[in-house]
Amino acid sequence: MSNAINWFEIPSTNFERAVKFYSQLLDAELQLMEADFQMAFLPYKDGGVGGCVTHGNGNKPCQEGTFAYLNGGDDLSVPLSRVEKAGGKVLMPKTSIGENGYMAIFLDTEGNRVAFHSMG
Repeated sequence: MSNAINWFEIPSTNFERAVKFYSQLLDAELQLMEADFQMAFLPYKDGGVGGCVTHGNGNKPCQEGTFAYLNGGDDLSVPLSRVEKAGGKVLMPKTSIGENGYMAIFLDTEGNRVAFHSMG
């Protein structure tokens, strides 16, 4: 296995609000798709690990349990600085994790606990 994770989904109670939050946070347009439920794909390169914001598939936002670490780019301070402007809340500021880089944890507009990771 080259990756421990193949895919992740971030549940929402208000899909439009969640899409707007992650679009602002990542400074990117999310690709929307509707099947039996709504999905908005977060940006990722072919062959990379991807994920999406979902609504209507029975998943519920939560602050406990498993949570995703989003790629913070070269310096996670950049997307982290957008969290509160987009309506979220920073729970843990940029914190060194030694030779493994940096992490930060935030709460999105839906009540999900999510993290950023970067090497810088």
